[in-house]
Amino acid sequence: MNRRTLLKSMGSAGLVGVASPLLRSQEQVARATRGMATPRIKDISVIECEPAGTRLTVVKITTDQDGLYGYGCATFTQRADLVKPAVEKYLKPFLLGKTTDRIEDIWQSCYDSSYWKNGPVLNNALSGVDQALWDIKGRQAGMPVYQLAGGKCREAVDAYTHADGPDFQAVVESAKGFMAQGFRNVRVQVGIPGMSGYGSRHNDDTKLKALHDQPLYEPAYDFRRALKLLEVCRQELGEEVELLHDMHERLTPNQAVQFCKEAEKFHMFFLEDPLSPEDLGYFQQIRQNCATPIAMGELFNSPHEWQPLIEGRLIDYIRVHVSQAGGFTPARKIAILAEQYGVKTAWHGPGDVSPVGHMANATLDIVSYNFGIQEYSPFNERTREIFHGCPELKDGYIWVSEKPGWGIEIDEQAAAKAPFTPGRNNLNGGWGEIRKRDGTVIKQ
Repeated sequence: MNRRTLLKSMGSAGLVGVASPLLRSQEQVARATRGMATPRIKDISVIECEPAGTRLTVVKITTDQDGLYGYGCATFTQRADLVKPAVEKYLKPFLLGKTTDRIEDIWQSCYDSSYWKNGPVLNNALSGVDQALWDIKGRQAGMPVYQLAGGKCREAVDAYTHADGPDFQAVVESAKGFMAQGFRNVRVQVGIPGMSGYGSRHNDDTKLKALHDQPLYEPAYDFRRALKLLEVCRQELGEEVELLHDMHERLTPNQAVQFCKEAEKFHMFFLEDPLSPEDLGYFQQIRQNCATPIAMGELFNSPHEWQPLIEGRLIDYIRVHVSQAGGFTPARKIAILAEQYGVKTAWHGPGDVSPVGHMANATLDIVSYNFGIQEYSPFNERTREIFHGCPELKDGYIWVSEKPGWGIEIDEQAAAKAPFTPGRNNLNGGWGEIRKRDGTVIKQ
C-alpha cells in the first residue's frame, strides 16, 4: 500500500490523525535509507601475524562501498597454516558478490557447504567471516556491535587473570599483585617439580625416573599438589578473592570426580575443564558428589558437545572458544540457550585469541544477562602496534569499545612486519607430547 492509498483508506474511516505517526515513521525510514545500496562482498583476505610469539589470524571482508570493510577473528594457533586456505579456497569463492546484510543466512550456508561440519579449521574460517560481517554491520549503522545485539546488560565485564609460579609462595605473591591491580578473581596454577604441569613453571628437582626422554607428567602428583595450592591460597589470600583453577582435562575421570569433591571446601568460583570431551558422561558423577562450580567447553567445536551439558545442568559455566564454535552468531545462541538452564558464560580468552576475538568476547559478555566471568590476557606493545583499539582493562574490568563495529583497526603494514615464524617450536605451533613414566601419552 502506498502513501496516497493509505491516507485515502484511513481518511475515509476518520482515522487520519491516528495514521499520522505511522506515516511519519515510514517517511523517516525512507529518508534514512534513500540512496544506500546494500553492500556486497568485493574481496575476502586473510591477515596473519605473530606479534608476540603467538600466531594470530584475522579475516578481512571488503565491500563494494568505498571504505566499508570488517574484521573477524579466525585464530587457530595449533594448526594456523590451515585456516588461510580454508578461507581463500573455499569460503571466498562461495561468498564473493553476496550481500553483507544477511549474516544468519551466510553463516548457515557456509556451515552447510562443507557437508562435514563442526571441525576446528572450518569453524575458525567461518568465525572470521561471521565476525567480519558483524563488524561491517556496526560500521554501517554507526554503532558498536553490542548495540545491534540488544544493548548493555551491565556497564563493564568482570574479569579474571592468571597467577602462577613454581611453588606455592610464588603463586600467592603473584595473586596478591593482581589483587592490588583491582582483580577480584584470580586463577591459580602451580608447577610440579620435575614435571610438565599446565599453566605454570616448574623446578627440575625430581627423583622420578621415566622410560623415555619426553616431558613427564603423573596425574596423582598433580592431584595432590593442586589441592594443596588451593588450601594455601585460601589461607593466605583470604575469603574475599574468588579462586579459579584449570584442571586442563589431565586427570583420569575418576580422579577428576575425587578432585572436584575434595575442592568443594575451598569455595571456588569454578574449576575449569575437569574432564576431556571424550569423558563427558562423568559429569553426572561430579554433580552427584559435590556442588563445586564447574566450567567446561574450551575444546568444544560442536553443539552435540555443549548442548547436553547445558540442558542437563551438569555445568555452571560454558567457556567455549568463540572462534572454534564458528563465531559471534553461534556463540550468541549458546548464551541464550544457557540462560534458560541457569548456566552462565565464561568465554575462553587466552593470549592466542586476536584482539578482535577478545572484543567479540567482551561484546557477548556485555549483552548476555547470564554472563559469569571473562578470562583476560593482556596485550603487549607489539600487538597494540598492529591492532588499534584493543579492549581496555581498568580495576579488573574489561570495557567494550563505543566505536562502530568492533572498534578495532588493523595496521596491515605493521602486521606484515610480524609474519608467522616458519616451523615454530619444530612442530609448527603444535603442542607436542607429554608422557607418563611408562611412556603413555596423556591428554592435554
